Amino acid sequence: MKILEVYILRRAFQMFLVTLLPVLTIIWTIQVLGRINLVTDTGQSIGSFATLATFILPTIIPVVLPFAVVIGVTQTLNAMNNDSELAVIDAAGASRLTIYRPMMVLAIAMAAFSFMVTNFVEPASRVKAREMVAEAYADLLSSVIEEKTFRSIEDGLYVQISERHSGRILTGIFMVDYRDPNWDLIYYAREGSIAEDGKTLTMRDGEVHRKSKDGRISIVKFLSYAFDLSSMAESTGEAPVFASDRGLDFLLNPDPTDKTFLASPGSFRSELHRRLSDWMLPIVFTLISLVVIGGARSSRRARLHPMVAALGISFGLKWLTFYVTNLSKNSPSVVPLVYGVPIAFAVLAILMLATNRQLTLPAFVSTFISRVFDHVQRRFKRVRGVENNGGAA
Repeated sequence: MKILEVYILRRAFQMFLVTLLPVLTIIWTIQVLGRINLVTDTGQSIGSFATLATFILPTIIPVVLPFAVVIGVTQTLNAMNNDSELAVIDAAGASRLTIYRPMMVLAIAMAAFSFMVTNFVEPASRVKAREMVAEAYADLLSSVIEEKTFRSIEDGLYVQISERHSGRILTGIFMVDYRDPNWDLIYYAREGSIAEDGKTLTMRDGEVHRKSKDGRISIVKFLSYAFDLSSMAESTGEAPVFASDRGLDFLLNPDPTDKTFLASPGSFRSELHRRLSDWMLPIVFTLISLVVIGGARSSRRARLHPMVAALGISFGLKWLTFYVTNLSKNSPSVVPLVYGVPIAFAVLAILMLATNRQLTLPAFVSTFISRVFDHVQRRFKRVRGVENNGGAA
């Protein structure tokens, strides 16, 4: 690469990092705080919480990364345009490829990174995170729940125990289960025990009250009753594995006897094609950014900031790909659109770049934006003037 191209690439990459890291940190913090109950409810250490936070991070990166590329590219080129660097490059007779090439190198590198994270790192981290949460809640009944107090294990499931003994033995078990919309279940048992693997709560000498939606109640007494904990995502040592948790090899060749696959084969199809298409977004978004601001332009041409235009189109494309991918869950015939939508945007952008066309706003839109911008600017100056006069008084 030429020195000028290295210079552009370095500036774009720095702006990309400046954008990615703060946004990633904010979203990561929000996601992590949503799991703070792992510490407050189950008594886990702060070290376990930090480990869980690390496993959550790879699930966020593929979502944030393409938009960070958009901001990095547009902000770099806009700054170079404002500093007249793009005008100097054009005046020197340099090819537009001098500007396009470093940006595409950045886009391809980020696309490869996104592909690796999405297909190999993210599924494994999802499984690890779910297993950590599952193991924490598996110990909730046997070691954390206070005696003689009601405790919510998960939405719609409440438990009270009278006494806890060694060997995971519980006495005086009272359990309410509202998770099934068709039945309200109440369990009483004199004693019970939790299996070592955390999958089963075996209750002995008790009864279960069942109330249907129409108000009918039935009471069944039992000598021994095994309550399956494996259906609870946060109460068993072996969390269920969904399509998003599977590796790429399984999605390409799913096990026809797998229960999760048999229950929802469409979700596996949708997940496969999402992973094989999402990696293209950094490249397509970069092409869109280059169309919006890929060469020298006057600041008088439009009031709308190039980054706003590029982000708006990118968000629209992201929503469209998300919509089409969800449609493929129920209709295999939609699958070609999962790849066709981003490819169509990319081809259109390449044609515009090849013919040296830039994306411009219609005259009436530009005029409207200019008027709104001027109005807001006047109101802002007026408010600032009132504040300054009040401060002086």
